[in-house]
Amino acid sequence: MESNTSAPYGHLQSRQFGTVNWLGVRTLYLKEVQRFFKVFLQTIVAPAVTTLIFLAIFALVLGGQDRTVNGLPFLEFLAPGLVMMAILQNSFANTASSVLVSKIQGNIVDILMPPLSAGELTFALAMGGVTRGALVAVTIWLALLPFAPMSIAHFWAVLYFALSAALTLSLMGLLTGICAEKFDHMATVTNFVIMPLSFLSGTFYSIDLLPDPWHTISQLNPFFYLIDGLRYGFIDHAEGALAVGVAVSFLLNIGLWMICHRILRSGYKLKA
Repeated sequence: MESNTSAPYGHLQSRQFGTVNWLGVRTLYLKEVQRFFKVFLQTIVAPAVTTLIFLAIFALVLGGQDRTVNGLPFLEFLAPGLVMMAILQNSFANTASSVLVSKIQGNIVDILMPPLSAGELTFALAMGGVTRGALVAVTIWLALLPFAPMSIAHFWAVLYFALSAALTLSLMGLLTGICAEKFDHMATVTNFVIMPLSFLSGTFYSIDLLPDPWHTISQLNPFFYLIDGLRYGFIDHAEGALAVGVAVSFLLNIGLWMICHRILRSGYKLKA
């Protein structure tokens, strides 16, 4: 197979794999999954333990067992928010750390040189983050069941908003990993963007209790719609418009996907 070595990374002129290089996509995806599975205590088990600690603090220390929110027991209201928060944080961390570590170690070329298009690279890397987010969500859901009722009221909502959130943060992590030059840059995004948006999106409280303008500001936070949608899937109660949540998450993913695709195709901050 002849290729143009001067072409942008992930965009070769000659390919012999048809429209999609499924073998390459599968290989890169499995590489991403195996990477976080090698340290599953850190990537899968640790988030579940952290979530149980959060639940214990609210239930035992802050008296959450006797509180209600919108007529629901507080722990039942809280549990879906904790699941979503873990999805957001772990999906972001997976792709961001994967790309940044590859850049720092100098082996990013192992990802960029194979005959994979920018779209195939985006898909494989993003799906690695989505898989970790989904596995963390299932693990935490099982861990919370003995302590908080988490029966599924609307399966489509749980599936859609969980996967949409994982994809959103996976793509954000991919952008961060590409643009960051050291771990401090990734930590800045985590501490000043991801964490505040997660904590201030109704994870631990009902935004209906907030006075204006904070109630309106909360509705401008895209993470609110992800958490609210997942909560609706579990407890059949939503504080925002579900149609708006579906539209916001869909358009956000489309926009992030296009940006990631364009950056990978241009080789920005990836070329030697």
